[in-house]
Amino acid sequence: MTFADKLEALRTKFESLEPELEVTVKDEAEGVEGYVVVWNTKISENGPLHKCGKGGTRIHDKLSMDEVKMLAKTMALKNAAAGLPLGGSKSGLKADPKSAGFEKKYRRFVDLCRPYLHENGGIFGGFGFDIGANPIHAHWACDELGSTRSFTGKSPEMGGTDYDREGIAGLGVAVSAKTVLEECGKVVQGTSFSVQGIGAMGAAVIRYFSEYGGVLKVVSDPRLNGTWELKDAPTDELIKALSVQDIRVIKSCLSKEATQISDSSDDPLYADVDVAFPCAVQNVITSENVDRIRAPFLVEGANNPTYAHGYAVLASHGVYVVPDFIANPGGVIAAFVELTSDSSEKAEEAKKMTRSKITMNVKEMVALAKEHNVLPREAGLFLAYNRVFTEVE
Repeated sequence: MTFADKLEALRTKFESLEPELEVTVKDEAEGVEGYVVVWNTKISENGPLHKCGKGGTRIHDKLSMDEVKMLAKTMALKNAAAGLPLGGSKSGLKADPKSAGFEKKYRRFVDLCRPYLHENGGIFGGFGFDIGANPIHAHWACDELGSTRSFTGKSPEMGGTDYDREGIAGLGVAVSAKTVLEECGKVVQGTSFSVQGIGAMGAAVIRYFSEYGGVLKVVSDPRLNGTWELKDAPTDELIKALSVQDIRVIKSCLSKEATQISDSSDDPLYADVDVAFPCAVQNVITSENVDRIRAPFLVEGANNPTYAHGYAVLASHGVYVVPDFIANPGGVIAAFVELTSDSSEKAEEAKKMTRSKITMNVKEMVALAKEHNVLPREAGLFLAYNRVFTEVE
C-alpha cells in the first residue's frame, strides 16, 4: 500500500468509530441541560488512567450535542497525536455563563455528571477549561463533588497545573515553532514572528517564543483595536505586558514602540515575517485570503484556523504548516499530568512533558513528511490515526 492508501484506510477506520459515552443530562426544573461525550478509551487501557477520555468543558447558550460530539472526537485525535494514553472527551453546559443564577446551574450540571466520572468508576475524565469557562468554575465543581480529582487546570493550591495562567498550551506551540525551524535548518535566534490574538494562547506564545530568541514584529487583538507593527525589537516591558495580557500597559508601550497598520485583527496572518502564529479563532485562513500568507512557516495555535484545502495551497506557496493537533496539545498534556502525578510541582512537570512530547512529535512529523513527500498535516494525521489504533507507551 502507498502512504496515501494507508492514511486513507486509517482515516476511514477513525471516522467509523462511535462514541463510547454520549449522554445528555437535564434538570428541567432548574433549566439545566448539558452533555458529556467520550471516544476511544481503548488507547488508555492498562495505563495510569485506565478506560478514560479527557477534554475541556464548553459553555455557551447555543451549545448542542453535535458540537460536543465533534469536539470530543477531535480531542481523541489530539490526545493520540500528543502521544498520550488517553481517550478524547468533551463536556458542555448549554447556558450563558454571565447570566443571573449561573452558579446554581453549573453546580447542578456537575452533580448530574457525577455518575460518569472516572473517579466514580466511569470513563469521563472530568471537567476543564474551554470557551465560556472561568477560574471560579474549578472551585464550584470541586466543592460540589467534594473532590479536586475531576477538574483540571485548577490552581496549584488546589493541586493543579494552572495551565492557562502558566501558558502551557502556548509553550507547546512555541516549542513546535522552535523545533520545525531547527529541523528545517533554520536559526531560531532573531527569527521574526507575528501573532494573531493575545488571549491565553497568543500571550503564552509571545512569552515563550521570545525566550527562545524570536523577535515579535506584528501583533493584533480586538482589544488593541486592530494590528500593530513594531518599529524595532520589542522592549522587555512590552513582552512582559503581552505575556500577562495587561492591556493598559500594552497600549502604552505600543503607542511608543509600534505603528497601528490597520483596524483589522487579521493582518498578522499576512505579515512579512519568518513565522506566523494564528492564535485567535477558527476558520481565519480561507480560500479568499490564503494567497496573502507570506511567512514561510505557519504554526497553528488556534484550533482549526485553516480551511481543509488551504494546506495544499499554502504548501504550493512554500509555506510549511505545523497543524494545530500537533502544535497545541499542551493543555491536555498538562491535564494528564494533573490527573496522574503526585508531584508538588505539577506545572513544571507539565511543562517538561510538553517540551519533550511536542519536540518528539514535530520531529517525527517532519521526518515522515520528508520520507513520503507529503504535506506535514498528512504526516501528522498519519501519526495521530496510527496511535489511535496502536498502544501508546
